[in-house]
Amino acid sequence: MSASSWRLRVQHKTGFTYEGSAGASYNEARMSPRNEARQAVLDARVEVWPPARTYRYEDYWGTVVTAFDVHAAHETLQVTATATVETLPAGDLIASDAGASWAELTVPETVDRWHELLLPTPRTALDEGLTEVAERVRGDHPTPHAAAMATCTLVREEVEYVPGATGVQTDAVQAWRQRKGVCQDISHLVVGLLRAMGTPARYVSGYLHPSPAAAIGEPVVGQSHAWVEWWVGRWTAFDPTNGIPVGERHVVVGRGREYGDVPPLKGVYSGPENSEQGVEVTVTRLR
Repeated sequence: MSASSWRLRVQHKTGFTYEGSAGASYNEARMSPRNEARQAVLDARVEVWPPARTYRYEDYWGTVVTAFDVHAAHETLQVTATATVETLPAGDLIASDAGASWAELTVPETVDRWHELLLPTPRTALDEGLTEVAERVRGDHPTPHAAAMATCTLVREEVEYVPGATGVQTDAVQAWRQRKGVCQDISHLVVGLLRAMGTPARYVSGYLHPSPAAAIGEPVVGQSHAWVEWWVGRWTAFDPTNGIPVGERHVVVGRGREYGDVPPLKGVYSGPENSEQGVEVTVTRLR
């Protein structure tokens, strides 16, 4: 990669503490970055405690999944994913009057191709009020790309980023009504609005280094992060929570229709009814 690229080491620790002993658990971790055009994965591993045999595969959406079962009795489950990734700066956004036209997005071949990314999902479905917002934004802008950029601005202005304000089950309508949420909610809102306009859109999960002026070699508390991509002849990535194009501080893990397609860790277990999940992300710029 070019001299302007960043090299990042990401360590993501997550897991469950059960109120008692779990007899067995069956789990999937989506915590490994992808090799793709704007990032190169130099090293990636996932470690599990209690020790378990793991196997990797790519799911329907192209996300790397590490699956594992724990059959010994255990009171805690810990998963640690560590990766070293080289990332590129953001590319140039297309001009507001460029990209596919509204008419081109209605061509049957395009609708069929991106059918699943045009449908509402439990977390991205809109109510009547939000549907009217989508119609108004579409009517105010000559191209889908211009409308998408305006949607990112609108949601960022209307929904305050407040850590802990919502949970993983919160949907776009709830976040909009309370006018606060986290990156997941802001991304769900943007995705839902774009789909209502007829623009294919997908939810992206990954990591973000919080500092544009990151010091080399200094570990910092990072974030599991979410952003969006929309299709207007090509895919365009944008971070609506921060109001910036996706660049060298972003590391892609997975894409899907919504959070439910790309949770970092999910599973089922036999044992106590209640469990508590912990998350810790550390990001270090290596160069």
